[in-house]
Amino acid sequence: MKKALIIVTALIHVYHGYISAQTESGEEMRAVWIATVKNIDFPSNKFLSVEEQKKEYIEMLDYFSEIGINAVMFQVRPAADAFYASEFEPWSEWLTGEQGKAPDPYYDPLEFYIEEAHKRDIEFHAWINPFRAVATIEFADIAEDHITNRKPEWVFTYDIHKYFDPGIPEVREYVTNIIGDIVKRYNIDGIHFDDYFYPYPARNGRGRIMKIPDKSSFLKYNPDSLLIADWRRQNMNLFIKGVNKRIKSEKPWLRFGVAPSGVWRNKSQDPEGSDTRGLAHYDYLYSDVLKWLQNDWIDYVAPQLYWPIGNKYADYATLVNWWGEHTYGKHLYIGQAVYQAQKDAVSSSWRDPNQLIKQLKINRNNSEVFGSIFYKAKSIMENRLGFCDSLKLNYYTEKVSAPSMPWLQTIDTTLVADITLNDTNVIKSNDFIKPENFIITKLGKKIMLSWDKDTTGNIVEYFVYKFRNYDFEDADEDDIFQKTSDNYLIINRKNGRFFKKEYTFVITAVDSSGEESHGTVPVYIKLR
Repeated sequence: MKKALIIVTALIHVYHGYISAQTESGEEMRAVWIATVKNIDFPSNKFLSVEEQKKEYIEMLDYFSEIGINAVMFQVRPAADAFYASEFEPWSEWLTGEQGKAPDPYYDPLEFYIEEAHKRDIEFHAWINPFRAVATIEFADIAEDHITNRKPEWVFTYDIHKYFDPGIPEVREYVTNIIGDIVKRYNIDGIHFDDYFYPYPARNGRGRIMKIPDKSSFLKYNPDSLLIADWRRQNMNLFIKGVNKRIKSEKPWLRFGVAPSGVWRNKSQDPEGSDTRGLAHYDYLYSDVLKWLQNDWIDYVAPQLYWPIGNKYADYATLVNWWGEHTYGKHLYIGQAVYQAQKDAVSSSWRDPNQLIKQLKINRNNSEVFGSIFYKAKSIMENRLGFCDSLKLNYYTEKVSAPSMPWLQTIDTTLVADITLNDTNVIKSNDFIKPENFIITKLGKKIMLSWDKDTTGNIVEYFVYKFRNYDFEDADEDDIFQKTSDNYLIINRKNGRFFKKEYTFVITAVDSSGEESHGTVPVYIKLR
């Protein structure tokens, strides 16, 4: 049995970015949605060459950086296809002109997109459409190996689209695995969903709302005998919970957020609802976003408030206040409709060049609002009604970072001392010397794990193990958090937004023959 006293070294304050005169915390989400489905935003058309695509993307990022944008929500999977190298789904036709055709000359676009964003201190969030399988069936030229051809029983047709059936457990697992693959292989800053879960209601030729054709899965996969609406919401709950678990198991620091349509429920439907008369996300897309917030399944919500101030059905200010009262301690970003602002808009409110600025002021006057996400990228590039000029000259004059999330990255300054554990029950071992003097240092928003460097020349690598609480006896490869040839590991805003609850870290050394040492005395970290 071994005993060790774990101490905290001197604290050093590190801050990335600049303090904003407009934001109390010096942090604010200033993001843009980049839609790729049907080439809405990028690339401008699906037949651009690789070099033309790269040039177009770089010009977009340069402009965003110039006006103060600090994050992009990039649609990497618009319709069961990929803007990245995927073993699950074919290359997107909106990238290469033909579904399943790889870029030529070959490169992995997502690696390029992320790298260029990070060069400009812009976060890159991978925007996923989980259940859209085919965007428009009458114009679709689907690749032979597309999932709708391999698993037609997973899909239903609704209106002019094909959707995965979320009621089938294998479907939810399939989509979750795709997200896990992206999280594991790419240096993204977050996973993002928009408002599409079950399909928006569509009407048939007689003006009646079409029924979602999921009766067979409802009858087969409903062990709790729920009503169909509750069953659909349960499917979404299971999916969101599972996605969050997968993301955090791979990279616990990654943010996971959802941008629902702007009305959860109306007050006429639910006393807890907003004083509005809009289509309710809860009732028509079968998604209980408040439940996801309450249960810590998502880290932020970004409702799409695409109405002007004073709208009689869904007033912008009313909805900002309502969502501000229903964050449950998570972040609230407001989705703003830059695309609506234009000189010939039907609504006089959207012809007003101050409409978006007034909305921005409402956001900033609400202490629960942590920033905005603007739709869409092309409208931002067009500087609709001079909105981006106002951002650059008046509202985003200083560069700031996207908001930090304490539940993902803040640790206590006090660490557990006098840990008593038998390290032979912790890590497999051999006879050579384990790393010594393993300590943890808090560096502002960074965390540094460090240990004495090997002086023998025998060590080629260190394994950093991470365990949940003290719930461990033996270790295996699944417990390895990271491998490094250095004698330290820094976890920061870019590569490690950190973990929830309590974790224990142990370090081992590996020699050139692959033999692994005893583990260090465990270091236990309590998170706020």
